[in-house]
Amino acid sequence: MRFDVVTLFPEMFGIVRDLGVTGRAHTQGRWALHAWNPRDFTHDVHRTVDDRPYGGGPGMVMMAAPLADAVQAAQVARAEPAPVVLLSPTGRRFDQPLAQSMAGGAGAILICGRYEGVDQRFIDRHVTDEISLGDFVLSGGELAAMAIIDAVVRLLPGVLNDDESAIQDSFNPALSGLLDSPHYTRPEVYAGEAVPAPLLSGHHARIARWRREQSLRLTAARRPDLIERAREQGWLTAEDERFLRSLQDLH
Repeated sequence: MRFDVVTLFPEMFGIVRDLGVTGRAHTQGRWALHAWNPRDFTHDVHRTVDDRPYGGGPGMVMMAAPLADAVQAAQVARAEPAPVVLLSPTGRRFDQPLAQSMAGGAGAILICGRYEGVDQRFIDRHVTDEISLGDFVLSGGELAAMAIIDAVVRLLPGVLNDDESAIQDSFNPALSGLLDSPHYTRPEVYAGEAVPAPLLSGHHARIARWRREQSLRLTAARRPDLIERAREQGWLTAEDERFLRSLQDLH
């Protein structure tokens, strides 16, 4: 897998290239990262990549030509054409299913916008997908791009020490798209609070049911929309529904 990032701040991506799970996977050659600075594709002494918006208004807008040339260079450097993804508030919200879909591909060219935005003509001509992390605005697309890279790379085979770790993540279909259950480790008693008894029982079925119920409890309290989605998908069992009704009865 290969990610190309078009960014004015390529040095920011050393975090995902060199550190942690993604850094280890990069060293192992499981994925590759290449950065393209639009300033390297300018033709004036000031290496200009932005200008004032037509129609007036605050801020500056990234120019189409340097971005287009950077994308073309990235496409030429790749073995096969890649989707061009703009990190944008107007894009599809990034989620675990999208991360899993991207993990099954060959990567992407990620466009990290800055200033007030990107010339729409570049978007119309070159961008194949737009992705948003959520309903908030960042100073640029770099942090969003790093989040996407991290979420995707950790799903590649062999990247995690235990591939089961990804299966047990929140939002994973293996958990019916629900939030993960709480986790505990040594010591058995901390600040007067003991590890829940089912986790100490050694009874696999009992442990699995406790974790499922805690997942249902947490999701119902904090993300009821995920409960409804799981119900629509037919992912909840009759036992799950009985437990959810018992939570309602408590209120």
